[in-house]
Amino acid sequence: MDILLLAAETSTGAGSFMPVAIQLLIAVGFVAIMMIASQLLGPKRRTSDKLINFESGIPSVGNARQPMAVKYFLVAILFVLFDVEVIFFYPYAVNFRVLGKEGFYAVLMFVAFFFCGFYYIIKKGALKWDD
Repeated sequence: MDILLLAAETSTGAGSFMPVAIQLLIAVGFVAIMMIASQLLGPKRRTSDKLINFESGIPSVGNARQPMAVKYFLVAILFVLFDVEVIFFYPYAVNFRVLGKEGFYAVLMFVAFFFCGFYYIIKKGALKWDD
């Protein structure tokens, strides 16, 4: 009998997600109400000065659809990639005594793969800005 009560208390049915669904509905409703209120209550003075493009205090000149160098995107992707890899060092730093020698060897292998990827990127010239 106690087993049945324990199983009933720890069930993960659809009812256990009801608070999350209610909170989600409240959040979405709040955002929708605020957006509608800002449209209805906000000023509607559309002058030519307000409708021109403006960026960082500098008036725009020329077409905004100019091609950008792929190097910018490549460096951004490489930054995200290596930044995420560095995050994996945190669990090791927290548990390095518990992991012992096997954990140390695993981290050495991870660092070796990390440096192999970094060496590959340098050899491919992905970080060179001279064209």
